[in-house]
Amino acid sequence: MTQAEKEQDSGKEKEKEKEKEQQRGVKRPITPAAIPEPPQEQIQSSFVIVIHPGSRTLRIGRATDTLPITVPHVIARRHKQGGQARYEDAWLLRDGLNKAESSEQRQNGLKMVEQAIWSKKMSNGVRRTPVSAEQARAYNCQIRPAVLDSSSRVKWTNTSHHPSHLVGEEALYVNPSDCYDIHWPVVRGQLNVHSGPGGSLTAVLADLEDIWSHVIQKHLEIPLKELKYYRCILLVPDIYNRHHVKEIVTMLLQNMGFSGIIVHQESVCATFGSGLSSACVVDVGDQKTSISCVEDGVSHRNTRLCLAYGGSDVTRTFLWLLQRAGFPYRDCQLTNRLDCQLLQHLKETFCHLDQDISGLQDHEFQTRFPETPALLYQIRLGDEKLQAPMGLFYPSTFGIVGQKMTSLQHRSQGSSEDPHDEHYLLATQSKGDQSSKSAAERKAVSRPSGEMELGPAQGEGLMGSGEVEESLSSHQSRKTAIISQFEGKALGLDKAILHSIDCCASDETKRKMYSSILVVGGGLMFHGAQEFLLHRIINKMPPSFRRLVDNVEVITRPKDMDPRLISWKGGAVLACLDTTQEMWIHQSEWQRFGVRMLRERAAFVW
Repeated sequence: MTQAEKEQDSGKEKEKEKEKEQQRGVKRPITPAAIPEPPQEQIQSSFVIVIHPGSRTLRIGRATDTLPITVPHVIARRHKQGGQARYEDAWLLRDGLNKAESSEQRQNGLKMVEQAIWSKKMSNGVRRTPVSAEQARAYNCQIRPAVLDSSSRVKWTNTSHHPSHLVGEEALYVNPSDCYDIHWPVVRGQLNVHSGPGGSLTAVLADLEDIWSHVIQKHLEIPLKELKYYRCILLVPDIYNRHHVKEIVTMLLQNMGFSGIIVHQESVCATFGSGLSSACVVDVGDQKTSISCVEDGVSHRNTRLCLAYGGSDVTRTFLWLLQRAGFPYRDCQLTNRLDCQLLQHLKETFCHLDQDISGLQDHEFQTRFPETPALLYQIRLGDEKLQAPMGLFYPSTFGIVGQKMTSLQHRSQGSSEDPHDEHYLLATQSKGDQSSKSAAERKAVSRPSGEMELGPAQGEGLMGSGEVEESLSSHQSRKTAIISQFEGKALGLDKAILHSIDCCASDETKRKMYSSILVVGGGLMFHGAQEFLLHRIINKMPPSFRRLVDNVEVITRPKDMDPRLISWKGGAVLACLDTTQEMWIHQSEWQRFGVRMLRERAAFVW
């Protein structure tokens, strides 16, 4: 019998078997439509654009570029009709600052900071002598600025040709008297959707598209019509909003016209960029701080934390401390974007975390604003320069009341486009599997010692059959209460790192994380930050691990790289790896299968 005849016979047998099953009433499982495997073709890195959107800064460039283009992530939009009220998204101001308790909380936080400064000895073994704000104030209140130049030589952006929108530096220098609204489309790592003008999801996505398109055309010199020859790597936060990511991918593939995309997490890209296989990644940004333990290219879901504070909160606190010390630039306003820019510069120039620098010191700074003279100010400062960045470890100093300060990875709410998501998997699990899983979760949430631990399904709602849900309802409400209490607290940076590492599954993984704490982002770039953070981690880590861990290491500048660029660099490395070939989502696949492609191809659990 020939091979063809054999195949024909086996096909007939299968048909007969199917007919018999139908007669017996046997139900076959319904299988989802197959998603084709991506074609394996060699990608040229020069045709891959890596996009790392931050709350205050956008980093974008070809995967072959040494450094990305870095621009303020802001857009100014012209009013469609005259007489419209101006609107401007806040920069350093935020909700929760003007509550009755804010001032008291700020003062209490400052007392804790002062106590911490006094209790830690300097390298010579002597305790630091505190310097009161009054000592600096007496000098600063007498200071009057010196005129350096009758013209600052800084100009407002020329809008005489009435552009519909302006991006980056040009948007920052739009004259407030011009008819433009100022929008920052990303806030605390998420899309800045709000009820004010330009705050709808559609408007925010349009802002992103215009900013990114402008930078690609002007700085990368790629015409938009040629994007069909390019692919894109998009970096997203570890704790992401699934709906927002889906909309951004649609915008990149369908509106902007990229031929393919890879979506990856910032923390994993940070390990690629720094050349580490495993690390506890601490990303201190301008508006949020995220922590995640990454092992061999995987961010452990249980270890992810996002803290709703960052470098801009340190900047705002620094102004409060400067004003207590008689800040000589008395017209400084947090509602003025050029003053915000000046304050960011003063923080980066003066602030530090080196306890050996003590006593009163004299400094100077300049103000250069459009249509005003350039002025030189003298200023005398003491502990303010150390107290402001210590707010990252004592976040009550920021004075934020009634806001959600800690976010955890929540389970997906599901998507109508993706019928075979994790809800489907949970609903089709056997009851035995679910009850054993829920028992493990009960054990993780509440330890005998009373210590709070958000275990394997940290911050997630259980989905199961009605019977299992009813038996677990009391456990669920208790777990929800613990989580909501936890999310309301502002954990200090050191405590958040310890909590994240403690959520690792094994002692071996925890040991790896303690020996490789990688700090990226621009929010902790203070002189002495590496030693300061290391000291606090060693002092607060569980005693059992002090014996197990040979060497606790905090890495702030791997390979002498700028920590602000490490995640972007990791995205560029990703483009060159052979293993990424199967992660590409092509434009035609996204049009056909939509968000299901992210579950199929993303390198992390979608």
